[in-house]
Amino acid sequence: MTERTADRPEMSIQSTALPCAVFSTSEALSRHVAEIVAAIIRERQAQKATAVLGLPTGSTPMGVYRELVRMHQEEGLDLSNVITFNLDEYYGLKPDQLQSYHRTMHEVFFQHVNIPSENIHIPDGTIPLDEVDAYCDDYESKIRAAGGIDLMLLGIGTNGHIGFNEPFSIRNSRTRLCTLDPITRRSAASDFFHEENVPHQAITMGIGTILEARKILLLALGQGKSSIIRDTLQGPITNRVPATILQEHRDTSVYIDSAAASKLTAVSEPWTEGEVEWDQTMIKRAVLWLCEKTGKALLKLDDDDFRKHNLHQLLRHHGPAPSLAHRVFRWMMDTIEYHPAGKEKKKAICFSPHPDDDVISMGGTLIRLVDDGHEAHVAYMTSGNIAVFDHDAQRFADFVTQYNRLFGIEEKKSAEVEKLVVESLKAKPPGEPDVDAVLTIKGLIRRSEAIAGALKAGCQEEHLHFLDLPFYRTGKVAKNPLGDEDVKIVKELILKVKPDQVYIAGDLSDPHGTHRVCAMAIFNALLEIEAETGSRPEALLYRGAWQEYPLHEIEICVPLSPNDMFKKRQAIFMHESQKDSALFPGTDPREFWERAEDRNTGTADSYNKIGLPEYFAMEAFVRWNGQPL
Repeated sequence: MTERTADRPEMSIQSTALPCAVFSTSEALSRHVAEIVAAIIRERQAQKATAVLGLPTGSTPMGVYRELVRMHQEEGLDLSNVITFNLDEYYGLKPDQLQSYHRTMHEVFFQHVNIPSENIHIPDGTIPLDEVDAYCDDYESKIRAAGGIDLMLLGIGTNGHIGFNEPFSIRNSRTRLCTLDPITRRSAASDFFHEENVPHQAITMGIGTILEARKILLLALGQGKSSIIRDTLQGPITNRVPATILQEHRDTSVYIDSAAASKLTAVSEPWTEGEVEWDQTMIKRAVLWLCEKTGKALLKLDDDDFRKHNLHQLLRHHGPAPSLAHRVFRWMMDTIEYHPAGKEKKKAICFSPHPDDDVISMGGTLIRLVDDGHEAHVAYMTSGNIAVFDHDAQRFADFVTQYNRLFGIEEKKSAEVEKLVVESLKAKPPGEPDVDAVLTIKGLIRRSEAIAGALKAGCQEEHLHFLDLPFYRTGKVAKNPLGDEDVKIVKELILKVKPDQVYIAGDLSDPHGTHRVCAMAIFNALLEIEAETGSRPEALLYRGAWQEYPLHEIEICVPLSPNDMFKKRQAIFMHESQKDSALFPGTDPREFWERAEDRNTGTADSYNKIGLPEYFAMEAFVRWNGQPL
């Protein structure tokens, strides 16, 4: 098997309105798409012609660009015949501003390859308003002069936008100045350090321009894109979801990861589309799905329920209904575990990507580990310093100055630091990163809160580890790729503590987020340890504040009492900088403690609905299978 064979899709779906390839990881998808791009470049070179590419920005295509850079640097991929046209740019941003697509594209891609500078076209967000129309017409003229776009790469917004063609954009629209949808601005808030800093307008290629590309690849990654991918591939063509108009294009293919594919019928209900292999995993999925469809508990299902919902084959080969229901009932009962590390004293490390993921995501289990007499460690992998409001940093700088003045401690130095903080925050343009002193103060705020939260959960301070992984230390929302030093730091901690269990944030559907990078660092460290020693700790994955594992995936579920949940809430409350109003709350209006409680009580309710014991709340985990990402 060659290296590239591994980058073939996990499954291909032909029953959707557009052909769709599903990949197990974002890395495999990026390599596969990069090969398609490279093939077109080479084909045009053989014809002594240019290859004209339409390129998006955003997080989704970054892996493709990095792979193309690697192919150029390591395999000699020549891009000198390439002409590029970027899809869009925020209006009002200068090319060198942190969030500018112009800056992003050069930092990630253009400055690392040999595309001639005169062949690179990115919309200019600084064009005076009275000149925008003429500028956009000229952009269209340049595309036509280049011979049209050979290959268009597209991402997709959660509202279905392509480029910045928001819902209800006109089908034959051309490059123009557009107004951004509130959902789009909210999604971009983290890049600009707050929604109020996100521009209200952007210059974008129109839908008509996009549809004239000879070949289109639509890319999507992560659970957050699953609903819009379902609507795009299985819904009707509507300008309410601009991406559905791609169904009219003669050569559009969709490339997504398994998380983004999770709501497609072929993935979520494969038995409704044809024959399936009825192994334990598929039986469990189908029977639990049937419970949801019928509103019945497991042990109330009958043969007619299976027949009415296209599960004849399952019933015929593994029935009758009571036998199937009892089998799944036992499997689900076996997931309930009051003592996740057992009853004999053990060591466990909870790896927390941010300073509050430990108590938000598995605070109840931490409490249980401590109550069971285990040695519970927490490893905070990043400082979380970009997620603190400026006013909190200024308030703490003032507090320390007053504190030192009262007790006669380094008064002059603390006053100097406070002045630096005040002046730098006052001078900082919206959406720009902080100076080092402010980042240090913000990191200290998060660190003190993490200690307080872990102590409230019962952990000992000497068992708290602040790793401050290098990939995170950019001071910006965008982080560096995972490096060898990150893995080394994690590995050294594991070898030092020698845990029996490690708990890992399992939000792997986010290809560029902190959780995924942290998980990759841990997985790589564990694989190295296993290769060197022949064994590794048991690795359990937990989910974050936004979502829970579906019932059929859960392997361990820890019941929590009302008192456990009260203590967990108190631990979360220690993170005061994230309380009431967080800097990066996402699209969910609830506070983190509310999300955590709703998720935990919701999991317990899901168990109860299928006829299992009724608990107040539950925290769910799955086992890592040891496969590298």
